[in-house]
Amino acid sequence: MKRATYREDVSESYVYAAARTPFGRFSGALAGIRPDDLAALAVNGVLAKVPELDPSGIDDVVWGNANGAGEENRNVGRMAVLLAGLPTSVPATTVNRLCGSSLDAAIMASRAIETGDADIVLTGGVESMTRAPWVLPKPARGYPVGDVTAVSTAVGWRLVNERMPKEWTVSLGEANEQLADRFAVPRERQDEFAVRSHNLADAAWTAGFYDDLVVPVATDGKGGTLARDEGVRPGSTTEKLAALKPSFRPGGGITAGNSSPLSDGASAVLLGSAAAATRIGADPLARIAGRGVFALDPQMFGFAPVEAVNRALKSAGITWSDVSAVELNEAFAVQALACVDAWGIDPAMVNTKGGAIALGHPLGASGGRLLGTLAHRLKESGGRWGVAAICIGVGQALAVVLENVTAAGR
Repeated sequence: MKRATYREDVSESYVYAAARTPFGRFSGALAGIRPDDLAALAVNGVLAKVPELDPSGIDDVVWGNANGAGEENRNVGRMAVLLAGLPTSVPATTVNRLCGSSLDAAIMASRAIETGDADIVLTGGVESMTRAPWVLPKPARGYPVGDVTAVSTAVGWRLVNERMPKEWTVSLGEANEQLADRFAVPRERQDEFAVRSHNLADAAWTAGFYDDLVVPVATDGKGGTLARDEGVRPGSTTEKLAALKPSFRPGGGITAGNSSPLSDGASAVLLGSAAAATRIGADPLARIAGRGVFALDPQMFGFAPVEAVNRALKSAGITWSDVSAVELNEAFAVQALACVDAWGIDPAMVNTKGGAIALGHPLGASGGRLLGTLAHRLKESGGRWGVAAICIGVGQALAVVLENVTAAGR
């Protein structure tokens, strides 16, 4: 057999544009919009930023979604392409790594570009946790005797295999209560972190940071519009959060106020090679410089970003001392704090525009939000290196390192 030769035409991949819908609260303003329609809105939103790009030149679409059990119709990426009015010749796939799905989509796209398999790839993700269906286990034979229970597919474990160890299949909240115990993160600190998230998100919206990233969504066909993330609570205080009861364990520290809410929304990120700039009609924002993936015991998922980021930094050839911006998904305040503590970094550079506790966490869309926000933070600050990371249920995490191309050229 002839040995494969090393490819000398390996490219680099770049973020060219990012857009997302506002994130709506569970049963909130976006509850009446199907997930495939939300996805199509994000597709059109990001393409509106690069009007010179002929959509027929998109080599592939890689889309993230954590559910897929309902109106996503299994391959919601392809549905989004069709509903957005792109040529039917544009292919699309849907990937599922739960909360990390759209960051995984961007990672996959970057690899395709770097190996020369594609030149322009549209990525993103969507989730309508409001519209996630209830499902029934299908019986081995028709018409079983007795009642059958419908199971919600909105979040967490469902239809669990009996062979799974019980310690692996605790609720997401209980898993993070265990994390709080392990790393001695008190409720007061969790509440303080949550208040910071809301206040920074409000300040970022007020300052106009999100104006170029978020595409308003018509909500009712009668002039109603959601233009801002619905979960942000201006003026949030630790006193208000302290009044909330624990959600998962009597006397526990995790509440509805210091964890991310169930959410609806979509995000999109356009990736391409350096050579694609002419066809895209825009300069890139940032280079995909490093990637990392890691897994550990399922109930420890909140701590998995620690090693995922360490691996991404090594892949990029940099260290924490080079990083000026971090976008870490705030599934729960406790897991974000545990990761920041483990890295030993300055918390002030983490989620300076607010995080998922305030903005929302529509599972399949969150990775794209992180990547788009990070690219724009680097552009705004002039910093060179940034990290996007996300924990993933069942014990996984993903991370990406971005390099600001403007700063790199100095």
